[in-house]
Amino acid sequence: MNQTSTLKEKLQSLLDKITSKDDSPVTNLTLDQSLVEEIEQLTTEVEEVNPNSQPLLNAINLLNGKWLLQYSTAREIRSLSSLPLGLKIGKVYQEIDVATKSFSNLAFVKHPLGLVSGSVKVTATFEPAEDETNKRINVQFDKRYLAIDNIIGIQTPKLNPFKVVQANNPQSRIPTLDVTYLDETLRIGRGGDGSLFILKRA
Repeated sequence: MNQTSTLKEKLQSLLDKITSKDDSPVTNLTLDQSLVEEIEQLTTEVEEVNPNSQPLLNAINLLNGKWLLQYSTAREIRSLSSLPLGLKIGKVYQEIDVATKSFSNLAFVKHPLGLVSGSVKVTATFEPAEDETNKRINVQFDKRYLAIDNIIGIQTPKLNPFKVVQANNPQSRIPTLDVTYLDETLRIGRGGDGSLFILKRA
């Protein structure tokens, strides 16, 4: 087994250990600091053996498809852990279409007692940034869709979505994401604010 496979398996095994049964993403807020440091260290080691060091130049098609978010330190993901009305976050997916340079983030939410379930979806477009690394993309968020799928077990198609609003983009900067590791099954990204995203192919 080569070094890349060994490190990747080690990281995946650690993430599998801390991921909840419903596959909702884990954040650094809910973990012991030593575990956060271990994930960061292992992630950095995996990034160093990236088989596609210039992913936007020679492996952009690997971005295509549906990805499941496993771990993140991003503020927008951490905020999902304190939803109103006792709602809990479930699976969070990102679906990328390289041909149209667009993607959507889809987070499922539900009440632990099964009173209500729904989702939050954000759509966006992206462009490769003009830098030499060939791993940075500039992001433009488009719309945010709020949906309720069912209430006490009753389907509510008329509430899907019940609200569509313009998504927020920062005023003073362009949101960026560096694709720091990419292969057929694993993707690691670093936001312009230093946030970390680890996703596996769904």
